[in-house]
Amino acid sequence: MAGLLSNLRNTLIAGFVLALVVFVIFIVMGGYSLSAILGGEQFWGFVVRWLHVVFGILWIGLLYYFNVVQMPMMPKIPDDQKPAVSKFIAPEALWYFRWAAMGTMVLGVLLALINRYFLDAMTLGATQGFVSAQTTLIGIGMWLGLIMWFNVWFVIWPNQQRALNIDNKFPDLSKDQKAGHARTAMLFSRTNFMLSIPMLFCMVGGGINANLG
Repeated sequence: MAGLLSNLRNTLIAGFVLALVVFVIFIVMGGYSLSAILGGEQFWGFVVRWLHVVFGILWIGLLYYFNVVQMPMMPKIPDDQKPAVSKFIAPEALWYFRWAAMGTMVLGVLLALINRYFLDAMTLGATQGFVSAQTTLIGIGMWLGLIMWFNVWFVIWPNQQRALNIDNKFPDLSKDQKAGHARTAMLFSRTNFMLSIPMLFCMVGGGINANLG
């Protein structure tokens, strides 16, 4: 067990294997036909939704790590120890951060297309005559998620590349220039942190089907 858990790749594989075991138990106990399940659109919609949630947890988890842990702690770290974070931990975390954002966005759009609510959600329910609060909530959540994805790829990441001189692509920037890029990245990361709260509310709220009247 220690050998399994000491290797990240093996641990990840084991997690997916356990998920497969749970899936098999579900089929056996429910008396379902494997071919019928695998051939059904609903099953693949579920798989996409599950992966969308997995990528989303990684993305938002790292967003919260940056804003709740790393950024507040950096001023408290002695100067001679800061390179351990800026040169090793931060670039690695940013790689997972931006690709988790990409995976979340692509899978979210794919899920909306599979379940045929993409256009309705993107218009906030206008195509339905604004008769569904759930569609409007999901739509708001999707737009907030897209704004956050845009911030990650086109604002936070380019500025972090310059602030941290990732892969030594910006060696000639001055200390003041790096500080300016770091501040821009921080402000947009904080923006995403703020937007994540209503975004998650909308995504969860969009699943409410109860009659609240």
